[in-house]
Amino acid sequence: MSGFTRLERIPVRILPDHEAISHEVAERIATLIRTRAAEGRQAVLGLATGSTPVGIYRELIRRHRDEDLDFSNVVTFNLDEYFPMGPESIHSYHRFMRENLFDHVNVPPDQVHVPRGDLDREATEAHCESYEAAIREAGGIDFQILGIGRSGHVGFNEPGSGRESRTRLVYLDTVTRADAASDFFGEENVPPEAVTMGVATILEAREIALIATGEHKSAVVKRAVEGEVHADVAATYLQEHPSATVYLDPAAAAELTRVRTPWILGEVSWTPEREPEAVLWLSQRTGKPILQLSTKDYRDNHLSSLVARHGSAGPLNGEVFNRLISKIRGKSKLPSRERIVVFSPHPDDDVISMGGALRKLVENGNHITVGYQTSGNIAVFGHEVRRYLDFVERARPLMELAEHAALSRRVEAVEAHLAGAHPGDVDADDVLDLKRIIRETEAVSALESVGLGSENARFLDLPFYQTGKVRKDPITERDVARCLDFLDETKPTIVFAAGDFSDPHGTHRMCLEAVTRALDAYRGPAPQLWLYRGAWQEWPLAEADVLVPMSAEELRKKILAIFKHQSQKDVAPFPGPDPREFWQRVEERNRGTAELLRSVGLPAYYAMEAFVVLEDGERLATALVPTASLGEGF
Repeated sequence: MSGFTRLERIPVRILPDHEAISHEVAERIATLIRTRAAEGRQAVLGLATGSTPVGIYRELIRRHRDEDLDFSNVVTFNLDEYFPMGPESIHSYHRFMRENLFDHVNVPPDQVHVPRGDLDREATEAHCESYEAAIREAGGIDFQILGIGRSGHVGFNEPGSGRESRTRLVYLDTVTRADAASDFFGEENVPPEAVTMGVATILEAREIALIATGEHKSAVVKRAVEGEVHADVAATYLQEHPSATVYLDPAAAAELTRVRTPWILGEVSWTPEREPEAVLWLSQRTGKPILQLSTKDYRDNHLSSLVARHGSAGPLNGEVFNRLISKIRGKSKLPSRERIVVFSPHPDDDVISMGGALRKLVENGNHITVGYQTSGNIAVFGHEVRRYLDFVERARPLMELAEHAALSRRVEAVEAHLAGAHPGDVDADDVLDLKRIIRETEAVSALESVGLGSENARFLDLPFYQTGKVRKDPITERDVARCLDFLDETKPTIVFAAGDFSDPHGTHRMCLEAVTRALDAYRGPAPQLWLYRGAWQEWPLAEADVLVPMSAEELRKKILAIFKHQSQKDVAPFPGPDPREFWQRVEERNRGTAELLRSVGLPAYYAMEAFVVLEDGERLATALVPTASLGEGF
């Protein structure tokens, strides 16, 4: 496999999913802790925050609980902390580490080190120096966990960070602040600075694991792994480390050359799945429709072995063209009179990602039930609640509703809570319930716009989401049981679920885990599983199994259904790395898919939704796994 890795300047392991990464890295850490304990020495860990390492920490907690993994000989140093930031703030990395690791294992408190963000500016400089001294006194870091930001930062070493930089106070890059906006309920609430370990400090760790998951990290991962070492992308400095490894899930690895275009690197094993990828790539590279590609085009672009399998370009072009055109299914070719369940992670993902297909499925006489897996209540601003409370007060005389002292007190209490709340604060239960109801009424209104009603909606309110905070609990049997009960009630022949993992907080990934575990436990006939995307990414043409065309009018109606989610309109609380409204993203992606089809010589449609279809669990565990061998490195 050396030919597939020669562009990678650092060892890379591609594992099936976030859980597999967490298990492998946690195993390495557990081995280190036990080895150091046997030697009578401390294990010094460099720790990171954010959603990426949470799975590792949960696995370490499990090993502590179930396998007696002893943390008493562990010393920890965290990478960074926002500035200014009090340690008890809901956004503090001190608090994050307590909630996600330290409160659940027996690491001594005096052996825990997290940079402070609550000192004044002058004292912070001295604190940074003492932090470096503490690392040296501990004997240096044995194992350092890193994530990577879209700007290529590790820790908060933003573009321009030098190779010799040490722990210091830094200004956060615009991209970093935009990505953190979801945690802080608005970019304006993100602290402008942070205290971070420097590049030199990180590189002195004896072993480093950089972890990245999700499609939104794929571009910067490629730059960090395959690009030249440069201060603009601090992660590239890891190429100089003798014992650094990059751990990726398939989505984060998607842009690596050995995954995206392995034929550039050497001979590949051609499969029915890989051939369309290569032909589509060649069509776009040459600017020619598929049916006009010549044998010379293939030979001039590293694809001689592919065209040789078919004798000449003509048969290959025709085969791929026919396979692609067979994926296009208008209304008449979509399921009819089936029992269909749509799992929607949030109360708007159904219409955002498959609003066009949903309308056609309704028109085809299918019995459709939409299961909204989470309430989405934390994504509702306080002003939305106040607007509805004001409506109730103003409607009271018109509806001849009597004054009710208890109701008035409840309204006053909610208004007082909202008036005193700060961005990111956990809401009172009453407020969370009101926000949940707002999302539910919007979801029903959107369903009505595609021809369904409230009787077609089920609000599953999965327990993992009910933290009141951005960060959620892990999926448990309680979540799976609710999904399974829903399947038992509806007995579907077809199930739709979200297959996009670029949700910045992982809710979509967790919801799919709940669905797949429920399907594994379901005792009825195995339904066909259709995976949709659209909120952040769309299925590539080569990967999609079904392409559902939409006219301009059908796309307009889909967008109007998205508009029913008024609380998410204009300024969504959790937009992710793309600041545009969801309807704008949808319009671009659906039209972009159709335009790509047209550009490679297929019929010209106005817009298109894409789906991957899995039969009876087929490809379920590896639906997003790249063709390159899992775990390959060098």
